[in-house]
Amino acid sequence: MDAFLQAAIDEARQGLSEGGIPIGSVLVIDDEIVGRGHNQRVQKGSAILHAEMDCLENAGRLSAGDYRRSVLYSTLSPCDMCSGTALLYQIPKIVIGENTTFRGPEDYTRSRGVELEIVDSEECIELMRQFIAASPELWNEDIGEP
Repeated sequence: MDAFLQAAIDEARQGLSEGGIPIGSVLVIDDEIVGRGHNQRVQKGSAILHAEMDCLENAGRLSAGDYRRSVLYSTLSPCDMCSGTALLYQIPKIVIGENTTFRGPEDYTRSRGVELEIVDSEECIELMRQFIAASPELWNEDIGEP
């Protein structure tokens, strides 16, 4: 397993242990993690702290050049909000742990020049399957479903 995806999975597990949604993310520049985060909508009562947003927030202010040579890792296919943020900062590559339980706007993101690598991690898939089965209302809230 890729060490950076494993770091994102560790973040997802931390979020789950805190009573949140098990999605994790790390931002890598020059083979070094510069930001990490996990979904904290539940823990912080936030409308926007998906894993990728938390990760980017924790990375702090970076230059445009830093973003343009970074790789964003996420245990789950990024949603519209998180994909849009990656597009805004021109992050050139996103490594996605899985897109079986949820698929964000991957075709659109690719059409804007972002390279997507789908890993199909069984660990990521199982984390989400178990969570969705146990907490469907919370999951639907997170993805904006009624």
